[in-house]
Amino acid sequence: MSRGDKSSYTDKQKRQAEHIEATERERGRSKTDAERIAWATVNKQDGGGKRSGSGRASS
Repeated sequence: MSRGDKSSYTDKQKRQAEHIEATERERGRSKTDAERIAWATVNKQDGGGKRSGSGRASS
């Protein structure tokens, strides 16, 4: 598994990463590259790991 603690990610984010990783593997990527791409994509979409229901405070 790649570096970093994935515990702060929601179940939905984890499922998305698994799906992206599977798709990348089908396209011929190595396990390491597929996992790296998957988590980078989840981070890009959601801005990193966050807990379900956490609101964003605006000031």
